[in-house]
Amino acid sequence: PADAIPDEVYDAARDAVIDTLGVALAGSREPVADIAAAWVGEIGAQSSATVWGRTLSSHVSEAAFANGISAHALDFDDSFPSGRGHISACLVPTVLTVGEVSGASGQDVLTAYIIGLETASVLGRVFGPGHQRRGWHPTATVGTLAATAAAGRLLGLEPEAMACAWGIAGSQVGGLARNFGTMTKPFHIGRAAQAGVVSANLAAKGFTADGAIFDDAGSVLDIYVGGDGEPAAEVIANLGDPWSILSPGNYVKQWPCCFSGHRTIGALFELIEQQGIDAAEVTDVSIGFLPGGDASLLSKNPQTGLEGKFSIEYIVAALLLDGTLKMATFTNEMVQRPEARALMQRVHRTYIPDEKFYSGIAGYNDITVTTTAGQFDVREDRVPGSRIWPMSEPDRDAKFIDCATQVLSDPRAFDLLKKIKDVRTTPNIQKLVKATIPATD
Repeated sequence: PADAIPDEVYDAARDAVIDTLGVALAGSREPVADIAAAWVGEIGAQSSATVWGRTLSSHVSEAAFANGISAHALDFDDSFPSGRGHISACLVPTVLTVGEVSGASGQDVLTAYIIGLETASVLGRVFGPGHQRRGWHPTATVGTLAATAAAGRLLGLEPEAMACAWGIAGSQVGGLARNFGTMTKPFHIGRAAQAGVVSANLAAKGFTADGAIFDDAGSVLDIYVGGDGEPAAEVIANLGDPWSILSPGNYVKQWPCCFSGHRTIGALFELIEQQGIDAAEVTDVSIGFLPGGDASLLSKNPQTGLEGKFSIEYIVAALLLDGTLKMATFTNEMVQRPEARALMQRVHRTYIPDEKFYSGIAGYNDITVTTTAGQFDVREDRVPGSRIWPMSEPDRDAKFIDCATQVLSDPRAFDLLKKIKDVRTTPNIQKLVKATIPATD
């Protein structure tokens, strides 16, 4: 029941909505979001769900699809270590879109988000790091099943129907990590949200599926578990103890690029501030990764802005040259500038021997910057945006406003932020969702 969930859990869920909706509004202006919005705008006669950041509505599943793509278009959305991916980007479009159409209260929406996140925590821990090592994109796979749980909660599915919804979703689980650095990566997130909405709605209408999709041979767990996850029975036995949204919690991004580079970014910012490092004096930068730590950083020689988000070589070069990393950093023109391409040649990866396999936000990085003035070494095991190295509320608010004002006027952006902060006491979230629509005058 909702009253069994602690206040701090609801507060953390509200913060996730603020962060995700902000980056989704900014992402709604990306080319991939333009394509998705144009497609969903053509579908069907039912147009009761808002496509964020546009004067456009569509069918609930198609709006969830488009909004999910926007939420991940910039790779600026939070990451959830237990779920092994960007689960908020799957869940927030699901719960806000289904909640808008169904007239749900703010508390109902937050409760559905929390349940979806706990579902993701269980699956991510059971799938284990080997799941991604086999080539899957966990945000897409885990996110599909988590979004189904969240949508099912809002639709009031009984246990039997919820089991069928997961059965339907189980046949839609997919997403290849090879597509990182292309438009298909945010497509994974939109598709997960869409699949969750479709699965729950079909189950509500009596659509049948295997009601034990997580059990025995041929099940979701049998097929997708990577071989190094935690035992499912143990994880489920400790569900909600602690709440995964509090420990380890969501990791909020300060920079719009792959989270696997953020520990290095944070360490370099501190090193530059302490040592006054000048890009012109840098002769070599070595980034040491534990096994699997750079698996998501697919591009060593990026040619586009999207590829640059998944390149530690470009990320480090841009940070040294510009002293900052922002949305404008990751354009084709910025990646192709001669000074960045020259400095990228001085950034290289090294690999730290270890018997374990790590994600991009587990373990540590060893960073060595060599300059004409000397060599600087640092080992960093903290992750910016985590509970150990958090963003402050003013910084999170500033990120939201910076993102939202890519689409909305300043007054509308601040009004939307206030609406989200008050979401738990909102009897019907339709006005909140409609506040994402830009003025037409």
